Amino acid sequence: MSASDEIPDYHGWHVQPPRPDHAQVAWYTPTRRVPRIRVSVHTCGCQAVVYELCAAGGQGFVRRTDRAEKTVHETAWMAAAAARRVFELILSGRIA
Repeated sequence: MSASDEIPDYHGWHVQPPRPDHAQVAWYTPTRRVPRIRVSVHTCGCQAVVYELCAAGGQGFVRRTDRAEKTVHETAWMAAAAARRVFELILSGRIA
């Protein structure tokens, strides 16, 4: 394999800094509601805080893992389309 054939480093989604007019997300302590949770998409693991768009039991939510603080929180569970919108707003810095 030559240098031009190497696979480049891949970085996932990076969250934009919160905008000055950003809204606040209500974050909750996770509770074990279902036996399995599916992660649909997540932000880049190179950051200290990782966000995951999750689905379970016909609903969706966003999970936030802060590796520096060693904490995990999640949004309220909601319709999957609404959870995807929350994830997109977090990515864009419109909510934090």
